[in-house]
Formats: sequence, structure tokens, C-alpha cells
Amino acid sequence: MTAHTMTTYDRVLALLDGAGCGYREVTHRAEGRTDLASLLRGHPLHQSAKSIVLRVALGRKRSAYVLTVVPGDRRVDLAAAARTAGGARADFADRETAERLTGCVSGAIVPFSFDPRLRLVVDPELLEQDEIWFNAARLDRSLAMSPRTYAEVARPLFAAVAEPPRHTTVTPVAAPGGR
Repeated sequence: MTAHTMTTYDRVLALLDGAGCGYREVTHRAEGRTDLASLLRGHPLHQSAKSIVLRVALGRKRSAYVLTVVPGDRRVDLAAAARTAGGARADFADRETAERLTGCVSGAIVPFSFDPRLRLVVDPELLEQDEIWFNAARLDRSLAMSPRTYAEVARPLFAAVAEPPRHTTVTPVAAPGGR
């Protein structure tokens, strides 16, 4: 199989195996939502590596694409991603473009770029985890590995592109008939 005929799933495994990386592969029910995939895999949401393709406006009729990777419990900071890519504004890439650039269906985008038009930018908070999880270019397969090993193999640009955590407060409600 050549690089042109390999699926993204095959390319990821070949990359990791070729680098001699330790990783675990898990098969599960097909799921593309980060929160639900984390439940299926049995790990905290913040250990997920959520991968999102952005279109960054660089200037008049010029744009670039960035694959941002943030902890699963966080959202991408579009303004920070735009600044990191040297642009004025960032938006989510349309599904067709994201799938074409990554070779993955939406919901299964891997935190690796095999396309030179897609710059890989990872939030450094992912390195604070003991282990990170991500869909393996398939909705029914996931990989787990050390974030340090991931960084050595993926060789991303590290930049703070995740929004600060959202803290939700729960307001107690009195029980019916209670005080």
C-alpha cells in the first residue's frame, strides 16, 4: 500500500508503529461526539484530544487552514488561533473542506496532519495529562498514548488556542414543600 492509497487510519498506525511508539487501540460503538466517545472509552473528558479544522483569514482573499487540538472539555479560542496563524479572523472550516484536508469523517479527525496545507497547532494543556485519547480516523476506533510521545511524533506548533475552562455553578433548588 502506498501513501496515496492508505486510509488516514492506516497512515496514523504506520506513523506510530514506524516511530516505535507505545499506544493502545480500543474498538467501541461508532461515536463522533467527544463527550460521548470519552464515556464509551471510560476516561475523563479533559484527556480527549479534540481536533477541529479552522479557516483563518490572512488578508484580502487569502486564507489558510489550521488543525487545532484542544482538551476535550474546552472550546477553541478562535481569536487566539487566528493570531497564532498570523491572521485576522478564524472560523470553523466547512465539513467538506475539513474532511478533504484530514482524510477523516467529521467526528473522527485525528490530531495529526498529513496535508501540507493543514498546519497543526496544539494547546499545551494537553501535555499536562498522563494519557490522551482520540478517534483514530474512524468513529469506531480510538487510540490512547502518552502526550509527550504524541508531541514527539506529531511535531505540532504549541500555542494557547483553548478557551479558559467554563465553570458552571449549580444553584440549589428547594424541594417541593420544603424551605
